[in-house]
Amino acid sequence: MTGPVVDTATAQEFMREALAKITPSELAAIAAELDVKHRRVRALLAPERGRPLSEEELRALLRSVFATRRRVKGLAEQVGPGPLAAAIRDLVAAGGPVEQRFQEFVDRLAPVSETIGYDLASECLHYTDPARYWLWTRWVWDPATRTGALPLVTMKEFDLDGGSAGGTYLRVGEAMAFVHETGQAAGFTRIGSGGFGVDVYLACVYAVYVFTAVRLRLTREFNRAIPPLPELCRRLLGVHKMEV
Repeated sequence: MTGPVVDTATAQEFMREALAKITPSELAAIAAELDVKHRRVRALLAPERGRPLSEEELRALLRSVFATRRRVKGLAEQVGPGPLAAAIRDLVAAGGPVEQRFQEFVDRLAPVSETIGYDLASECLHYTDPARYWLWTRWVWDPATRTGALPLVTMKEFDLDGGSAGGTYLRVGEAMAFVHETGQAAGFTRIGSGGFGVDVYLACVYAVYVFTAVRLRLTREFNRAIPPLPELCRRLLGVHKMEV
């Protein structure tokens, strides 16, 4: 598409809404926790490590991903610890186009849902090498429902659908790059000293969206069941009671 990809005014408004529920120092703390997560995941998955994860290491990794945290046993039964660990090793290997490796990983996880596959794939890639890879989880962009944080802050003309899991990963990466660059200029992704400002920002966007939707639809009792915004962001990003 021609023209801007990011709806800057809306993106800034989401940040103002978030800052009513979280302080800048808390945002920086979450970004620092993501850096800790990166270093731990990197130690487990660095391509030069060579060997697949042990069952204990695999469990710790799965418990650090929002989409798989409560599905560790089911994944082990459906895919098998050995095949799953081997698929993760091949995913983060440097050879081959990332969209091809991404698609092969999702295919190898059948009969697990594609959503679980791309959530796990993107987290393994991103937290192994955040300068090279980006985050794509269902709360960032869910192709099935066409919802998530990204479509809330990008122009509707920008199509996030890449036609396949691997193709969509590339489209999401393009959008993430625009959000990062626009946010650096406007200030809303300048969070913390590492490279995780866009992740924290988008988690805030989705948390604000959740609070707004719940406030409109549910009773006060259900509203109280949702954790405060800082905790919700940590849960989305897999650093609430981090295990890796």
